[in-house]
Amino acid sequence: MTGRDLPEPPAPPGGSGYSGEAVAVPAPARRAKEFAPARAEKGAPAARRGRRRGETTVAVVARLAGVSAPTVSKVLNGHPGVAAETRARVEQVLREQDYRRPDAVTQAPMLEVAFQALESHLAIEIMRGVAQVAGARQLAVGFTETASAPGWLDQVLRRRPVAVIAVYGAAMRREHARLAASGIPLVALDPTGEPVHSVPSVGAANWNGGLTATRHLLELGHRRIAMIGGPPGFLAARARLDGFRAAMDAAGVPVEPALLRTGSLSYEDGLRHGRDLLALAAPPTAVFCCNDLLALGVYEAARRAGRRVPDDLSVVGFDDLEFARWSGPALTTIRQPLAEMGAAAADLALTLAAADTPPRLRIELATDLVIRASTAPPHPR
Repeated sequence: MTGRDLPEPPAPPGGSGYSGEAVAVPAPARRAKEFAPARAEKGAPAARRGRRRGETTVAVVARLAGVSAPTVSKVLNGHPGVAAETRARVEQVLREQDYRRPDAVTQAPMLEVAFQALESHLAIEIMRGVAQVAGARQLAVGFTETASAPGWLDQVLRRRPVAVIAVYGAAMRREHARLAASGIPLVALDPTGEPVHSVPSVGAANWNGGLTATRHLLELGHRRIAMIGGPPGFLAARARLDGFRAAMDAAGVPVEPALLRTGSLSYEDGLRHGRDLLALAAPPTAVFCCNDLLALGVYEAARRAGRRVPDDLSVVGFDDLEFARWSGPALTTIRQPLAEMGAAAADLALTLAAADTPPRLRIELATDLVIRASTAPPHPR
């Protein structure tokens, strides 16, 4: 069966697994016209309005929470000196009353980027895109590692950035409510879980990436194709798996349960699952990995098993990190436009900071197949 013979799979319901309207945007398309906030002075937040009649005040929040107004102010500004139970009670009232700070507050001329883990190989590319947009607006860029700083939100509130971009975070209902109450917009970049509906988000076309990678292997003639996915709770990983399944189903090729594995997106899990897959009585002839680190682990598993890539085993990754082109052989992978995603998130955050309405709450950038030397037609057995 050739590429022309492969039927088109149905489009995924709701785009790539995210709720809300998702629009695919080609990665090379620049963002200035679509997302640049209109403001009188570059980098300046919008002027804040006064309190309208009937809106919740700090005094009302304090009365409902059973605390003083200064205590509510401490919670809003991330200051210490508030017991955890009291802070939680104030936050609950802020959420229930949909409190928004009306007064003019001095904000630092900076964008804050909150990473779940800074050792991520993706962080540098994302920061490069954010810095490009922030620099053009004379804004600094700060960063926070949320996994190692339980009180990170209080620190961000004290710094008073123009906006916050949360990268690879889980659902952020509590954080979104506290930032919104303090007048700081939040944008999620490729959230690991289903994002809170009201939180604008930016991501990549993960479903289409999984589909494209698998179609490439099918067009080469592979039928015993394994997939090593990511954590089940990781939304992007689920979308890539769904794309894999859609391509296999459209080609009429059954997905064997023994060839499906899930991992932690690490080199070690790629090595472990690759070793187990190659030890099967009928091993796969190709493996699609949910990221490039898993693919490198499969490379090592193949080397230890005396298999050659791509002669005995074809491997496809996902992300197209810099080391993908330097591996031996160079890795065929799905390119995720990380710098462009960071720039789009920054543009969206600054649009919100300018009190403008973005054209959409979910932005999805296209992924591309980069064919290198790690895939080839299967050898007859």
